[in-house]
Amino acid sequence: MGGLSIWHWLILVLLVVVPLFFVLRKPPAGPNRFGAEPGQPHDFPAAIASFFRNYASFSGRASRSEFWWPVLMSICVSLILAIIDRSGVMESLWSLAVLLPMLAVSARRLHDLNRSGWLQLLSLLTPIGLIGVLVWYATPPRDAVAADAGFHQGAGPQDT
Repeated sequence: MGGLSIWHWLILVLLVVVPLFFVLRKPPAGPNRFGAEPGQPHDFPAAIASFFRNYASFSGRASRSEFWWPVLMSICVSLILAIIDRSGVMESLWSLAVLLPMLAVSARRLHDLNRSGWLQLLSLLTPIGLIGVLVWYATPPRDAVAADAGFHQGAGPQDT
């Protein structure tokens, strides 16, 4: 009567081991395969304009500010709509309207880390996948990390 059945082990592997495999795996070495750097950080209006301008663009890269400002805007609008309309219809319509651009900007944000946009699906698998994806969203771009590491290792300008 005790112990775990094969189904329990399969569920455990699916919900814990698979997300950990992808979260702990390093991105490919070398230059970013998803294009040039996204540019300078955006302020709020520029980030929102970029969010709606690139409504369904899954190619290219997005900076952290280009990702986080629309996330903040979406959460704030959802909260306001939830307060205004208790039935939840307006909030549901808003969520549906920003679903595609949120998926697109999330994919571009992962591209900035030299990771595939498909990895955002990990957020559907247990808290491990969600935490891993949130950490990636907050991580500096891969190019900036490599540039900082090279500079600190003595590859920067020399004082002579």
